[in-house]
Amino acid sequence: MAETDPLAAPLRLPCGVTLSNRLCKAAMTEGMADALMRASERHVRIYHAWSEGGVGLSITGNVMIDRHVIERPGNVAIDVTHPSSVDAAARERLRAWAAAGTVAGNQLWMQVSHAGRQSARSSTRQPVGPSAVQLDLLGNYARPRALREEEILDFIGRFAKVALIARESGFTGVQVHGAHGYLISSFLSPVTNRRTDAWGGSLDNRARLLLEVARAVRRAVGADFPVSVKLNSDDFRKGGFSHEDCLAVVARLNGVGIDLLEISGGTYEQPRLLGATGRDADAVAVRPSTLVREAYFLDYAAAIRRVATMPLMVTGGFRSRVGMEAALAGGDTDVIGLARPFCTEPDVARRLLAREIGTLPAHERHLMLAPGGWRSPASPLLLMKVINILGAQGWYYQQMDRLAVGKPPDLGRGVLRSFVRYWWDDLGRALRMRR
Repeated sequence: MAETDPLAAPLRLPCGVTLSNRLCKAAMTEGMADALMRASERHVRIYHAWSEGGVGLSITGNVMIDRHVIERPGNVAIDVTHPSSVDAAARERLRAWAAAGTVAGNQLWMQVSHAGRQSARSSTRQPVGPSAVQLDLLGNYARPRALREEEILDFIGRFAKVALIARESGFTGVQVHGAHGYLISSFLSPVTNRRTDAWGGSLDNRARLLLEVARAVRRAVGADFPVSVKLNSDDFRKGGFSHEDCLAVVARLNGVGIDLLEISGGTYEQPRLLGATGRDADAVAVRPSTLVREAYFLDYAAAIRRVATMPLMVTGGFRSRVGMEAALAGGDTDVIGLARPFCTEPDVARRLLAREIGTLPAHERHLMLAPGGWRSPASPLLLMKVINILGAQGWYYQQMDRLAVGKPPDLGRGVLRSFVRYWWDDLGRALRMRR
């Protein structure tokens, strides 16, 4: 009898839904919405390709609950206070997206999010957050306004309403984005949450928004619909949301009805999610044991596993079948989250499952201005770090753009060109947005 392939094994979630395999196309911001911030034909084309590419689960990029404070120009926004977000035309586009992304029988979950203070000046003049703590990144972000309690309560309701719209539109699950420094994540961090009311101070208060959103979403979609949460294992920032905080929050999430907890880490200031660091003086050292593991956050997930009662997913850094199998066999994760490999090879999951390949493309290892010195990703100059990080990020965005219009990847595109094109494209999208 042939040995069972751990990557191909199904996974039954607490709500009763079964994932057909252990591979997930993790969330990546697409930047493909039309001028009214609705889903477009490009979403349909690329998610159709990813669905046919063999994944058991695909998670969308940020779908914003507030069209005025977004993560990036080109985000889809479902703002229940704005007619063009929820009218018949917008809903038909959502249904087309959902149908394309599930055409092969896989799951497609909508990632529901609010950008909070991490909304660039090109996207909003007035970001919001738990407190008026500005994101210091080359002057590209305005000082946020501290939210009033009635606005916080309104946002909780919006998360729930958007989750219900996702279910009604044919998406098969939702993910609440509580990581990477966006609104919910910023409430969790003592650095960005300096409130003295019921939404700040103690960890119980800082975690209140995440827990209330998760409960409201679960009530809205019912008990038989998958609900996921994405959570930082650590902000990797001095004084921020720590790994110990994470473990305590996971314990609180155990009783909320979460079907899959995705483990990630970092913020814009410390972008560990991209395998990079920000200002050295502000960074928390990564565990030595983590540095020798293939996936960025796998060592943290092992500790979270001892607390969590729900299935876990780890995203970031997986590139070998051997590493994926070891992570599943060791019980550190239940689902393997992959992102960047899908930007150039939409069928990478099918090829992994068929054992046609054992190693995934890792273009990021070569996407840099220089491998060392002041022009490298490890440069002491923040500007050089930013160019390298955003240039590599832009490179992947541009590969997705090509796939979404039926073009092959452009693997020869350089980092500097990708950096310039990234800013130019986002500026153009920002200028075209109609709010």
